[in-house]
Amino acid sequence: MEITIENLRTFLGWCTILNMGILVVWSLAFVFARDLVFKVHTRWFRISEERFDEIHYTLMGYYKLAVFLFNLAPYLVLRLANFN
Repeated sequence: MEITIENLRTFLGWCTILNMGILVVWSLAFVFARDLVFKVHTRWFRISEERFDEIHYTLMGYYKLAVFLFNLAPYLVLRLANFN
């Protein structure tokens, strides 16, 4: 299969959708099943609730930033650029 601009655009679009879906599931699990997630993690690691919240909130922010930077921004550039 040849890598064309259209193929790359489609790939980046699906990557963005998939990664944002992962972020939504992670956020919903953190909101609605936080106690269960905390209980599972404290079996493996000794961590306070405040630190647990801080770690998850920070990592969600980094993940969202990475998705925007590496998936969404290139997708939008390929979508909006006028290639002849």
